[in-house]
Amino acid sequence: MASFDSNHVKNIALLGHPGSGKTSIAESMLFEAGLINRPGSILAKNTVSDYHELETERQSSVFASLMHTVWKNYKINIIDTPGYNDFSGELISALRVADTGLMILNGAVGVEVGTDIIWEYTDQFKTPTLFVVNQLDKEGADFDKTVQEAKSHFGPNVVVVQFPVETGPNFNSIIDVLNMTMYQYGPDGGKPSKVPIPAHLKEKADQLHKELVETIAANDEGLMEKYFDQGELDENDMKLGLHNSMILHHIFPLFCASAEKNIGIGRILSFIDNVCPSAVEMPPQKTLSGKLLPCDPNGPTCIFIFKTITEPHIGELSLFKVYSGTLKTGAELVNENTGVTEQFNQLLLLEGHKRIPVNELVAGDIGATLKLRSTHVNNTLHEKGANMELEPIQFPKPNVTVAIATVNKGEEEKLSQVLHTLVSEDATVQFEVSPELRQILLHCQGELHLQVLQWKIAHIHKLEISIDKPKIPYRETIRKKAESSYRHKKQSGGSGQFGEVFMLVEPWYEGMPDPPGLHVRGREEINLDWGGKLVYLNCIVGGAIDTRFLPAILKGVMEKMHNGPITGSYVRDVRVSVYDGKMHPVDSNDISFKIAGLQAFRAAFKDADPQLLEPIYQVVISCPDDQVGAVMGDLQTRMAMVEGMEAEGHFQKITAKVPLAQMHQYSSSLRSLTQGRARFNMEFHSYAPVAMEVQKKLMEAYSKHDVDKE
Repeated sequence: MASFDSNHVKNIALLGHPGSGKTSIAESMLFEAGLINRPGSILAKNTVSDYHELETERQSSVFASLMHTVWKNYKINIIDTPGYNDFSGELISALRVADTGLMILNGAVGVEVGTDIIWEYTDQFKTPTLFVVNQLDKEGADFDKTVQEAKSHFGPNVVVVQFPVETGPNFNSIIDVLNMTMYQYGPDGGKPSKVPIPAHLKEKADQLHKELVETIAANDEGLMEKYFDQGELDENDMKLGLHNSMILHHIFPLFCASAEKNIGIGRILSFIDNVCPSAVEMPPQKTLSGKLLPCDPNGPTCIFIFKTITEPHIGELSLFKVYSGTLKTGAELVNENTGVTEQFNQLLLLEGHKRIPVNELVAGDIGATLKLRSTHVNNTLHEKGANMELEPIQFPKPNVTVAIATVNKGEEEKLSQVLHTLVSEDATVQFEVSPELRQILLHCQGELHLQVLQWKIAHIHKLEISIDKPKIPYRETIRKKAESSYRHKKQSGGSGQFGEVFMLVEPWYEGMPDPPGLHVRGREEINLDWGGKLVYLNCIVGGAIDTRFLPAILKGVMEKMHNGPITGSYVRDVRVSVYDGKMHPVDSNDISFKIAGLQAFRAAFKDADPQLLEPIYQVVISCPDDQVGAVMGDLQTRMAMVEGMEAEGHFQKITAKVPLAQMHQYSSSLRSLTQGRARFNMEFHSYAPVAMEVQKKLMEAYSKHDVDKE
């Protein structure tokens, strides 16, 4: 492949709601540039992107696909992204390295919920963005309505560069108000004829041209002065103004197209190479130390890993962007995050599933390599001595948790390896082995995301698993004080076991006074790993129990706090005062006092009005106005406490506190309830008492297998 300097490399991400036509746009771009002989289609399952078996099966994008094309001496890297919010990690990774986003709108539908969600990410990254109204050849396509919705949702600086002469099946002509030309396409699209603008559309074209000029001038002081002086801007001035304003995320040009008919695609490609910024024209990257790293091919070599793919029989494929310098085959770079030096034996360009070897990649370009030993997503690698780390991608927190297990015994180790692979490929996936719940918990973005993970485990890793509802991490505490004693005595020949403990158990709170009537000789405050505190007081007088046995008593108490007396849940916020007991000069030992301490604590706890606490999560839901009633009604059935609602753009943001036990499968319920138009996130807030009937039910279930009861 021909070499390109940094100024002639453009990186674009195709963005949009599912079904807007991103993959078809990519196919038309590759075809128009001559890289493929004919455009593939999703139905025919032969597109360059969406090549993964799962994507052809689902007929929608699941993973971000990297491609490239060449247009008029420019190399254009294209990242086709999935539209569902469940796969937001793929989208965010693409936006991290893209220099322009093409937001695809379905002209037959208008602005959809996925577009609003994606727009938030482009706004977060300040990605230069242009809009493409696609599918204008479909019945019911309404260009003017789509433009109005775009301006309403994304602001008045969404400015029309093109409009169609006619929409629907007869769509074959586009009027470009940047160069005031009409492009007329044949039955197969492709290269258009340039013809004068028809008289009956001249007034509309002039008005939109004026709006475009005024929007450009309003965002550039120099051009504003020229516009005032001359009353017009020429095409070069307008392109320069659009270029500068796009970099600042101020103006968002809007084009029209039909990807399936290959109408308008060449013009969009020309705009990308003429107007859209390259990486060298974008603001410098920031390192974590606060320094700026310009995109300079002559600077120190520095790359950033934004995605990894595990390929069967090959290994891990690392996708990266060169942010500075020139990376050549055989180069050695230091991973700033791990300190490991990695050798780049292969440099690859990706074209869907194809891998094309190259000898070097310059600053601003995107490529891939195989078999880096200790490198993962968000890692920065640089030449020796450079010592720099680029700001990492901030991935969204998971919203769905399930318990996962192997169906066949003996495959637990394989499951662990598979889960580590899934996490390395997708930073929005997390897993944990919970000793508290005795489950392996898998965390992901939503039900669709979970389905994809299940498919990969079954079809790629050939592992049969079960998915279950995760247990709830309840907590136990008490509401009043209680005293108890326990004597442990065991004699079976030779030395026996003996230990007796008298104990006061109280609910702990910050600043509480010492227990009346007891002399505190020692105090130990333990911040519990699972939240809350245990305060352990030595109130022994007269040497009733030797101080060497007090740690054993505490060990027994802690053992029972790991496996609470009423439901087996962790215990928190308790004060234990050991104030009396007995010991035997021969038979007393640590194990005797550990058992005595455990059983004394168990008995006192049960007499101290025990209370079960459940985790409460703060849930924030964004939904359209017409869905608020349905969402609020559903929250009420989940014992939610709605705290407020406020407008946020074209959405209403509902904030509520909901018990975790009521949030299982909420992702799929909300999707079904709102036709996929709402989204949510949730974070742990606090623990609160459960309803008494729930506590009673859980206590009865636990009592049937309480191993400590006598």
